[in-house]
Parts: sequence; C-alpha cells; structure tokens
Amino acid sequence: MKILGIDSSGIVASAAIADEENIIAEFTVNNRQTHSQTLLPMIDKVIKMAEIEPDEIDAIAVASGPGSFTGLRIGSATAKGMGLALNKPIVSVSTLEGLAYRMACFEGAICPIMDARRNQVYTAVYDMEDKHLKVIIEQKAADIHEIIKQLNDIGRKTIFLGDGVHVYNNVIAAECHTEYLFAPAHMSMQSAASTAVLGMLYFKEGKFESAARHRPFYLRQSQAERERQERLDMEVNAHKKSGCI
Repeated sequence: MKILGIDSSGIVASAAIADEENIIAEFTVNNRQTHSQTLLPMIDKVIKMAEIEPDEIDAIAVASGPGSFTGLRIGSATAKGMGLALNKPIVSVSTLEGLAYRMACFEGAICPIMDARRNQVYTAVYDMEDKHLKVIIEQKAADIHEIIKQLNDIGRKTIFLGDGVHVYNNVIAAECHTEYLFAPAHMSMQSAASTAVLGMLYFKEGKFESAARHRPFYLRQSQAERERQERLDMEVNAHKKSGCI
C-alpha cells in the first residue's frame, strides 16, 4: 500500500510518499513561499522520485487542521481535487497529531504548539501507548499560560514542538515548573512523512472518507468571520442602547 501525505497547515509545506515499511520520498520547504505556488510541484516531484504513477497511490493523507486558514484550504483543496480525479479516499489527520507523532519515541507528555496569533496557540497534549497516541488534553485554541498551567498540574516531563515554540519559548521557560525540553529543529515542524505514516494507521482502522466529503477542520473562526461577528454584536448593542430592540 502506498499513501501520499500532504501538509500545508502552517509555514512549512511538505509532501511525501510512504508505504508500510518506508518513507519512499519526501519534499519539505520552510521558506515562507506561498503554498499555492509550491505544493503541487512538490507533490509531482515526490511521485516521480518514488517512481510510481499517480493512480498507484492508494489513499491521500492530509493535515486537515487546525492551522493557517489559507494553508488548510490549499492542502484540503489539493487533496480533494486529486482524490476526485484519481478516485482515491482521503484520510484526515489532525495537524497536532501529525506533529506529536514525530515524537513517538519520547517517554513523557508531548505538547505541540502552533502559533494561532491573538495571544493563542493551537495545542493538545499526548503520550504514546501501544504505538498509538493517547490524548491527555484535547486539541483546542488556548492561551499559552493556560496550557502551561495544565502541564504543571499534570507534572510530567514534557517535550514542546511546533512553530509556537519560537514565539513562546521565553514564556515556557518562565512558567513551566515541570521538567521540559524543546524538540530539535529537524523534528519540530510539520512533516508530510509523519502525516503519511499516521494516515496509514488511520486508513487501516477504517478512518477515511471520500474526497467529496472531505473538509478541513479549522477549530476556531477565521479572522474575517470573527470581525463580521464583532460588527454584528456592535450593531445589536447599538440598537439595544437606542431602544430599537
């Protein structure tokens, strides 16, 4: 079985081909280029380097969120388009689970943190049990201080990874009272290889969907949606004050 992994949920864009035993090919770029320009050529490259035809892919695993709204839409649209064209199923892989799975050999709590801006991170906490991720804290958008407090309460050795580490490493150093460390640079960012391997496990467990049904998972509203809601709330409040409601 061969699976195509795609991750464009953050700054990194990544594509990989994996089978049950190997990562056959992987292409990862972390230079802030627009994913709409880089992702399809990367996918074409890894398929050619794997020396297979597109229709030999059995499934497409895609990092489906949380993450950058634009990046998620690009990745999901790409996976969806290929799935429809090739008649292949889609495996939705949580971006946070894909990140955490990179630390599958770590003995302790695994805490991926992605910068969600507005003083928040996308985060969750996992550990490994029988080669599977076990959820300790469900994925959420949270204040960095909140997740550190929860980790202090858990009291386990913790490894942090993800693009949020560079943003909040000083906060973690100041507030995390349990033993912790940061993942090394080559293991800290999103990887389509991890998405593909985890997607393979999920596929075998029956956790897949048709390309037509696939949707990204945003976890919270986009900035445009939030601003629209804020405007509506302001209008409602203004009407209340004027006695119109």
